[in-house]
Amino acid sequence: MSVSTRSADSFDALFAPSTIAVVGASATSVAGGNRFIRHLKAFGYPGKIFPIHPSAAEIEGMPAFSSVSETPAPIDYAYVAVAAQQVPKLLRSFAGRVRVAQVMSSGFSESAGGHDLEDELVRAAHDAKIRVIGPNCLGVYSPRARVTFTERTTDEAGSVGIICQSGGLGVDIIRRGQNRGVRFSGLVTVGNCADVRPHELLKYFLASPETKVIGLYLEGAGDGRHLFEALRAAEGRKPVVILKGGRTGQGRRAAASHTGALAGNDEGWKALAAQTGAVLVDELDSFLDALLAFQCLGPRSLPARRAVLFGNGGGASVLGTDALARSGFDVAPLAPGVAAKLQALKLPAGSSVLNPIDLPAGALQQDEGRAAETIFDALSEGGGTDALVIHVNMTVVLSFRHVDMLGNLMNAVLRVKSRDRSGMHVVLVLRSDGDPDIEGPKREYRSRAVAASLPVFDELNAAARALAAVRHFETFRERLAKPALI
Repeated sequence: MSVSTRSADSFDALFAPSTIAVVGASATSVAGGNRFIRHLKAFGYPGKIFPIHPSAAEIEGMPAFSSVSETPAPIDYAYVAVAAQQVPKLLRSFAGRVRVAQVMSSGFSESAGGHDLEDELVRAAHDAKIRVIGPNCLGVYSPRARVTFTERTTDEAGSVGIICQSGGLGVDIIRRGQNRGVRFSGLVTVGNCADVRPHELLKYFLASPETKVIGLYLEGAGDGRHLFEALRAAEGRKPVVILKGGRTGQGRRAAASHTGALAGNDEGWKALAAQTGAVLVDELDSFLDALLAFQCLGPRSLPARRAVLFGNGGGASVLGTDALARSGFDVAPLAPGVAAKLQALKLPAGSSVLNPIDLPAGALQQDEGRAAETIFDALSEGGGTDALVIHVNMTVVLSFRHVDMLGNLMNAVLRVKSRDRSGMHVVLVLRSDGDPDIEGPKREYRSRAVAASLPVFDELNAAARALAAVRHFETFRERLAKPALI
């Protein structure tokens, strides 16, 4: 029985493999292949794992095979962690038996004198009619298939697909992202992109029914024209967030030594974002925040421009207003009809029903947060609020130990969202002083909120930037929807 996938466009064998061969595990020590096998077993991978070793009879408690030609079934996904010089010959031996190989090995174009060896790797992949991810990468994370290349990863599948040109950053994206509430349909580290290029994996995620949002960390696309064309052809079908490394001269030199990437001109990447609707960000935190926002918030038919701030803390509201204004939002006074409804509530002293809306913590605890719910309903029914940013000082609200003030507030938000027909975005900012007694409950509330599609951010400026990312995508889709002038 044989397989041949050189002309196939699907990467199902990568993200949902039934059989995995591991080349580079040791029978006497712990090598990269051994760690990968242990991660698979601990994560509950249900398929067949075939360790490949020239002489060992058993590795990690499983029968070993001298080559993939000896395995009882063809291989969907081969994990290759052997010396770089051995890789081309090994790939040729995969012909007819392997669909996708991921080469972890370093020593190719990212290293001095490694370009010729990488060219030989590509020729070997073509000769064997297999696809190769890498070289110089770490692996795949696919929670639906219970595949992971690292530890402490959640098995809760989600809708965010990631293409990452750095293995270490891939680990950061998974772990820091999952702590924020981001849930992944899949993540693949791609290293030097010698064979499979980012635009091919982008097309896969664009077609994937499990993927709602796509994120890319790139140091160089290698074939930027194909990436641009794939994004342009998608016509805003799904949000795409790009964290681009090597956007400065010094960064480009660092990228060349990391993945052998030709990073390209920064102005070109800005133009790509403007012409395709992709969101270009500068930092890992901004990348994760944008992904979370897109995961939780459906795009509006009209871009969000008018924002309302609601919270407990006047100074934080002032800073939040600045952050939203810097991100292009209008934090304007409320419409007269809405303002009149809020003034009729006769809220306690210290409250302000202008925009920002400030309520002391004592007002939030009354009647299980019904005052807040009435305010949110008025904003929803008034139709002048595109984005509602709710910020909470966790230290203050958790000091009211006799009532679940934040839980009541969140429930009020969710009740209003279930009735809302305006399509306003609602985001939550949970501000903490970092004390362990605050951070524990904060994690629990974050988890509850994100599960209900209410994105949570740590600071108001992060929420503002994430909402601006969503607005960039909404503006692009609005532009596409407008008929061209003749």
